Amino acid sequence: MQIFFYFVVALHILVCFFLIGVVLLQQGRSADLAGAFGGQGSQTAFGPRAAANVLTRLTTWSAIIFMCTSISLVVLFVRSSGSRSVLEGTHTAPASAPAKPGK
Repeated sequence: MQIFFYFVVALHILVCFFLIGVVLLQQGRSADLAGAFGGQGSQTAFGPRAAANVLTRLTTWSAIIFMCTSISLVVLFVRSSGSRSVLEGTHTAPASAPAKPGK
């Protein structure tokens, strides 16, 4: 069980770095020089639509994998620690008496 936990942690870290890289590679809508003058051309090798589709799909799939590994890490951690709640073990403070009115 520990080996699977460490595998998911390593996969989660790799997906985090990949997701950061893919998001940083994307350009905003009409971010190049032709977009400033209303042109539809692009300076990418794939054309304006193909590069956006590839990067969008990579971003979507890496975000899905990131969410799945996040949920898996929470489930694996709870199962290994045996904890039921984050607030387990906290105690409520005893209620104090109200202050007596002064002069």
